[in-house]
Amino acid sequence: MGIFLSKSVSFNPSTNIPSLEGKVILVRGGNSGLGKESVLELSKHKPKEIWLAARQVDKANESIEEIKNRGGDPARIKVVQLDLMSLESVAKAAESIRAQTNRLDMLLLNAGIMSVPPGLTCEGYEIQFGTNHMGHALLTKLLLPMLLRTREQLASDVRVIVLSSYAHNFAPTGGIVFDSLKSRAEEMGTVTRYGQSKLANLLYGQELARHYRELRVAAVHPGLVRTNLANTMGSESLIKRFLWWLTSGFAGVDPATGALNQLWAATADTVQSGVYYEPVGIANRESQYAKDSKLARELWDWTEQELSQYIVT
Repeated sequence: MGIFLSKSVSFNPSTNIPSLEGKVILVRGGNSGLGKESVLELSKHKPKEIWLAARQVDKANESIEEIKNRGGDPARIKVVQLDLMSLESVAKAAESIRAQTNRLDMLLLNAGIMSVPPGLTCEGYEIQFGTNHMGHALLTKLLLPMLLRTREQLASDVRVIVLSSYAHNFAPTGGIVFDSLKSRAEEMGTVTRYGQSKLANLLYGQELARHYRELRVAAVHPGLVRTNLANTMGSESLIKRFLWWLTSGFAGVDPATGALNQLWAATADTVQSGVYYEPVGIANRESQYAKDSKLARELWDWTEQELSQYIVT
C-alpha cells in the first residue's frame, strides 16, 4: 500500500483556491461528505452561484445551514433535486439548471453509492454502475453545451471533475464486463461491481478529455476516507477484505481531508486534462485497465448509444 505514501502537493483551500467571482458551479452530492465539504470551501471564494444537486432536498437544505454555521456563504447556494438512480430525474435536473443559468464553469461529479446488494436502477442498469457511471454520464452530456459555451464565449477555465477511486483496481477481469451492465451482476462480489463502476468513471473522464480538449477534465481518488464499505462485502477474497479494511474507519481520514484532492483538481493551475490523480495531485497511479485506450473508447461508444434516447438535438 506504499502508493498512498508518495509525496503529495501542498494544498490549503483557504489560501490556494483563487477567486471564483462570476463562476457557476454544480456539485452533485453536495448534501453530505466530500460534496458538502467541497461546497463549503468553494462558497468561501465568491462564486456567482453553486448548484447543490441532491436526492433529498430537505437534507440539502439542512447542509446549507451547516455550511453557514461553518463560515460558508449560503446566499450563493441553490438546490436542485437529482437522483442518480433515475435517468429521468437526471434529465429533469439538467433541464432545471439550463433554464436558470446561462453558464457553467465547474462540474463536480462527486456522489455515488458503494457496497450495496445486487440490484437495478430505474432504467435496468446494474445498480452501482448505473448510479455511479450512467447517471453522471447523462448529467455531463446534457450540460455539455453549456460547459462548451462558457468556455468559448466567456474564455473561462471550464472543468469537469470525476470522483473515481482506488477501488478501480478491483474491477473484474477485462475491466468492464459489458454483458453485466444491464443485469444484477450477481456473479460478481459487491466490491468487484463497485470497482467496475469506478473504473468506468475513470475511463469516461479520459475519453471526455480526449473528445473535448477545450475542457479540463480530471478523475480523482479522494484518499482513505472513512466509510462503512467493508461491513457488507459478503464473500470477497481475504486480500480485498484487508485492502478495504485499510480504507475504512480504522485508517481513513475525515471528509474535509478527503475533499482536498477534488478541490485541488477543480482549481489548481497545474492540473492536466485526462489525468487520474491520487491525493493530493499525484498522477500516474492508475491500473493497467485504466490505461487501456481501446477499452475507454468501447465504454464511451456503449454509453453514448445507451444515452442517445435522452438527448434532444
